[in-house]
Amino acid sequence: MNAIAEKCRKVDPTDPTQGQSDTIVQLVIALALGLSAFIGFCFLRPRWKGLYAARKQQRDSADSLPVLPDTLFGWIPVLYKVTEQQVLASAGLDAFVFLSFFKMSIKLFSVMFFFALVVMAPINKRFRYLPPWGDGGDQEPTIAWYNHPQLTNMSWSNEADNDDGSKKFILPEISYLWAYFVFTYVFTALSLYFMTNYTRRIIRIRQDYLGSQTTITDRTIKLSGIPPELQSEEKIKELLEKLEIGKVENVTICRDWKKLDDMMDKRASILRRLEEAWTVHLGNQASVANAQSRVIRRSSEDYEEDESNAHESGNLLGQSHVTPYEQPRPTTKVWYGFLNLTSKKVDAIDYYEEQLRKLDDKIIEARKQQYKPTRLAFVTMDSIPACQMAVQALLDPSPMQLLAKLAPAPSDIVWPNTYQPRSSRMIRSWTVSIFIFVLTLVWLAPVGGLAGLLNLCSIQQVWPEFAKLLERHEITKALVQTGLPTLVVSLLNVAVPFLYDYLANMQGSISQGDVELSLISKNFFFTFFNVFLVFTAFGAAGKFWPALQESLKDTTKLAYRLAESIDALAIFYTNFILLQGVGLMPFRLLEFGSVALYPIMLIGAKTPRDYAELVQPPIFKYGFYLPTAILVYILCFVYSILPAGYMVLFFGLIYFVLGYFIYKYQLLYAMDHPQHATGGAWPMICHRILVGLGVFQLLMAGYIALHKSFVAATLIVPLIPLTIWYSYFYARTFEPLMKFIALRSIRRENNADFNIVDEDIGAERPAEHIRRESTTVDESREKGQKFVNPSLFVPLEKIWINGQKGSNDDSTNRGAQSPDPLGRQASTESSVSLGDTHIWRENGDNNV
Repeated sequence: MNAIAEKCRKVDPTDPTQGQSDTIVQLVIALALGLSAFIGFCFLRPRWKGLYAARKQQRDSADSLPVLPDTLFGWIPVLYKVTEQQVLASAGLDAFVFLSFFKMSIKLFSVMFFFALVVMAPINKRFRYLPPWGDGGDQEPTIAWYNHPQLTNMSWSNEADNDDGSKKFILPEISYLWAYFVFTYVFTALSLYFMTNYTRRIIRIRQDYLGSQTTITDRTIKLSGIPPELQSEEKIKELLEKLEIGKVENVTICRDWKKLDDMMDKRASILRRLEEAWTVHLGNQASVANAQSRVIRRSSEDYEEDESNAHESGNLLGQSHVTPYEQPRPTTKVWYGFLNLTSKKVDAIDYYEEQLRKLDDKIIEARKQQYKPTRLAFVTMDSIPACQMAVQALLDPSPMQLLAKLAPAPSDIVWPNTYQPRSSRMIRSWTVSIFIFVLTLVWLAPVGGLAGLLNLCSIQQVWPEFAKLLERHEITKALVQTGLPTLVVSLLNVAVPFLYDYLANMQGSISQGDVELSLISKNFFFTFFNVFLVFTAFGAAGKFWPALQESLKDTTKLAYRLAESIDALAIFYTNFILLQGVGLMPFRLLEFGSVALYPIMLIGAKTPRDYAELVQPPIFKYGFYLPTAILVYILCFVYSILPAGYMVLFFGLIYFVLGYFIYKYQLLYAMDHPQHATGGAWPMICHRILVGLGVFQLLMAGYIALHKSFVAATLIVPLIPLTIWYSYFYARTFEPLMKFIALRSIRRENNADFNIVDEDIGAERPAEHIRRESTTVDESREKGQKFVNPSLFVPLEKIWINGQKGSNDDSTNRGAQSPDPLGRQASTESSVSLGDTHIWRENGDNNV
C-alpha cells in the first residue's frame, strides 16, 4: 500500500489541526486580493466619481447624504455615521431591509462566536470524536482524551499508541455530547430571538414609513380574474363602490396593446439608427461630457421661432444631398422585391427619417383605436384605507374571480405581461421551473467534480501521478484542494445569477419587484442545494443517485450522511467564507464588471444617447448578493458547535461586517435600485433562515446519534417540528404586516401628526412616528405617474445629436395626450417641420 493510501486510511477529519496549512494559504490569497481591491478603490474613488459616486451625482434622492471626503480613508467614518433614517430617506425600504439582515447577522454571530470560542472550543480541543471509518465502518464510536494527567487513575476501556509512541486512552461515551445538545437549543433560541426582534422592528418602521406617505401605488389595487360582463371601466367602478369599500378614483383595464408596443419598440430601434446616421454624417462630435449634460428644455417661444423660420431654415438637419459637412452622407442597403432578394443602397438619413415619419403616423392612429380588454385591471381608490380594505377582503364568492392584490409601482410594471393570458403566464412559469430543475441536475457534474478535488484520496483513485505530485508540494496541494474549489464555487455564485435573472424575466411576472424576489428564490435554491446539500451530503456526482435513493427510502440516512461528511468539509467551507468575505467582497466596491465592460461599450458607443447610457448608475440587484449571504448565515450555524465552529463564525462575522459597509456604500452612493418591493425580501430571508435552522438541527441530531448518544439525539428531534411550527406562526402573524399597511398606521393628509384611529380619541403619536417633513423616496419617484401603458401617452422622442436631446417635457411630440378609458387617444396635434426631421407638439400645452 502506498503512502497516500496509508495516509488516507489514518486520516482524521475531526482533527482541529487538519487543513490548517490550507487555511493559511487561503488567508494569504484572500488578503492579497482583498487589500489590493480595497486600496485600489480608495485610490480611484475620488478620481472616477462618475462611476463610484454615480448615484450621488445623478439622483435627487441622494442629495441629502453627506459628501464623502476625497482623502484615501476619510470616507469610511463619514459612511459609518450615515443613520438608518438617512438610508430610508435616500434608498428606501428595500435597502433598509437588506442592510438590516447584515446588522442582525453581525449581532447574532458576535454572541455565538463568544460562546463558540470560550465554551465550545476548549471542549472540542480536549474531547474529540473518532467516528467509525475504515473498510467496514463497524468500529464503535469513542471519545479520545490525549494524555490528560488527571485521569491516570481511571479505568480505561481501551488503550492505544499514538504515532509518537505516547499513550492514547479511549474513553467510553460520557456527557461530552450533552454540550452539543445544550448549545443546539441555545443557538436556535438566539436565532429565533434576533429574527423575531428584527422582524418586529422592520414591521414598525415599514408601517410608519408607508403609513406616512401618499403615493398612487398605495391607493391602487391590481384586480385580476375579471369576468367578461365586467370588463369595462364603468362597471368595475360601479361594482366596487356598491361594495362600500370606498370611492374609485380611476380604473385602467389592461388591454391587448401588443401591436402598439411593438410599434414603439420598432420606433426606438429606428430612432437609434437615425441618430447613428447623423453622427456619422456630422462627425463624432458627441462626447461623454456632452452626454452627461442635463436635458435641454426648449420654451414655446423657441418653437414659435422655429415655425416662423421653418421655410427660411428649411432642411436644417437634412437637405437632400447638399450639405455643409465634409463627411459624405451615410448609406444603407434596402432589400425589396420577390422574397426581398433585390437590394440597393439609399441615403440612410432620408430613409430612416421617412421610416420614422410613417411609423409616427401609424402610432398616432394606433393610439386612437380600441383594444380588446383582458381580465386584469388597475383600480385607484380615493384613499389608502379603502385600498387596504379592498386587498384584505374577499370581493367575490366565485373562486379565481375578482382577486384584489396590491399593485406594483407604475414604473415597475412589465406592461407586455399584463395582457398575456393567465394560462400563458402559468405555462411560462412552469416551463422555467422545470428547466431550472433540469439545470440543477446538470450542475451535479461540475459540483461533483469539485467535491472530488477536496480529497487527496479521490484524486489518488483517478490520477495517481497527480496525487503524488500534490503530496510532494504542500502549497500546491492547498491551492488545488482548497483554493481551486472555493474559487470555482465562488465564480459559479457570480455567473449563475445572470442566467437565473434571464429566466426570472421570462416567467411573465407583472412587475420587476416580483422578478427580483423570484431571482432571490432561484439563486438561493442553487446555492443551498448544489453548493451545500449536494456538495456535503452526496459528494461526487456519481454518488448522487444512490445516495438520494437511499435517503428517500429512509430520511434518517440523510442526517447520518450529513453528519459523516460535515467534519471533512469544515476546512473547505471555512475557506469558502474566507474567500467570499476577505478576498472577493472588496471587489464589489470596484464594480469590476462595470469597469471591465466600460471599454467594450465605449468602443461600440456612437451617439450621445449611447454615451449617456454609459454614465448611468449601475443597477443593484438583491438577487445577486442576498442568496450567498444567506448561505454564509446557514454555514455559520451548521458549524457553530463543531470543532471548526469558532473559525467559521469568525470569518462569517468578518463577511457580514465588510458586507454591511460595502453594500451600504453601493446602495447610497454608487448604484441604483429602481425596483419597488417595499421590503418584501425580509419574509423570504426569514423563511430561508428557518430552513437553515432545520438543517442545523437535523445535522446535530444525526451527528450525536452517529456517536451512539441516542438520548441526546432524540431530545434534539423536537426542535425540528418546533421550527416548522414557528415558520407557520411567522407566516400567519408577521407576514401580513410585511405585505399590507395596517389601517391604524395610516395618517390622514390634513393632519400628519395623528393616525386615523388616535385622531378620534385625541391621542398624539409618539415623536418618532410623526410624519417626516420631506417626502419619501417613493413619493419623489412616483410623482405624476399613472397606471397607464406608456405606449399610449409617452411623448415620441425626437432625434438626439451633438449632445443635445429633445425633452419629453416640451411640446415636441405627437400623441402625447392621456388616453380615454377605452384605450383610445384623442388628437389635437400640429406639426412643425425642420427639414426632414419632424418636431411635433400639442396645441396649447408645453408640459405633457
